[in-house]
Amino acid sequence: MGSIKLNKVTKSFGSTQVIPPLDLEIQDGEFVVFVGPSGCGKSTLLRLIAGLEDVTSGMIEINGVDATQTPPSKRGLAMVFQSYALYPHMSVRKNIAFPLKMAKLAPEERDQKVENAASVLNLTDYLDRRPGQLSGGQRQRVAIGRAIVREPDAFLFDEPLSNLDAALRVNMRLEISELHQTLATTMIYVTHDQVEAMTMADKIVVLNAGHIAQVGSPLELYHKPANVFVAGFIGSPKMNLVTGPDAQAMDAHTIGVRPEHITISEGGGTWTGKVGVSEHLGSDTFLRVNVDGVGTLTVRASGEVALRHGDSVSLIPEEGKVHRFDADGLAMQ
Repeated sequence: MGSIKLNKVTKSFGSTQVIPPLDLEIQDGEFVVFVGPSGCGKSTLLRLIAGLEDVTSGMIEINGVDATQTPPSKRGLAMVFQSYALYPHMSVRKNIAFPLKMAKLAPEERDQKVENAASVLNLTDYLDRRPGQLSGGQRQRVAIGRAIVREPDAFLFDEPLSNLDAALRVNMRLEISELHQTLATTMIYVTHDQVEAMTMADKIVVLNAGHIAQVGSPLELYHKPANVFVAGFIGSPKMNLVTGPDAQAMDAHTIGVRPEHITISEGGGTWTGKVGVSEHLGSDTFLRVNVDGVGTLTVRASGEVALRHGDSVSLIPEEGKVHRFDADGLAMQ
């Protein structure tokens, strides 16, 4: 069991409210990602669930039981932090076993749990090494192993890949996703990287200034953003957002079009502009097109597109792919 429910939870630091009243339900076995820009409250929310911060008001239920006042060690949760927080003088084996030793488990049972966790995380050959002899990715796996042996109802990850280089981030992202499939345990994962959110989550919670901007599957958020904030945050490169006469012509305050939903036309088009910076990524090229009265639009084209800086192009948004938002920034039907 690993269901978690937040009912009108708030958090204030002095007179500053960082989490306004918030409701959220996480089902047993889900991989839920909290995502949003720096300062949006995602790590604070995770710490409230973990019990590392006290809620100002509201209730947190874990497996149907009020855990609002329950100390962190009694909540049945295991947290993996951005810093590995390993003991440098201890072997990998002793680092992983440390929480079990504190729980006074018998040595035989402790050793078996460590061996099992090491096997799942491909750390068996490194059990007798110290953290200083490991790569960043291996050290992060040790930190995860220390959480696994506790057999928690849910894992809480607070930006665990931030200290890794790009290649290791991709590998660890895959490893954590595979781990979720293997363990079938609830996981809550905090990141500011929306690519991590899109590729890992069953359900994404997009946060903006402590408020939940939208909750849904990655594809729901991508294809049906509920508001301008989500539309501009989810997707890489982000959605093009246009205001002014072009939006008003569609009875909207703002219209949004994703880079892959804009076609380059040799004839006339909705917009005409000049190619600025081009980003060639092999299979794709992202063109930044400067359109008078609109701004810079990002267009996703094939990798072989034969356009240069300063070339004039006409752009046509695909029919049925234009998102409309009202003056409050909410999606329109």
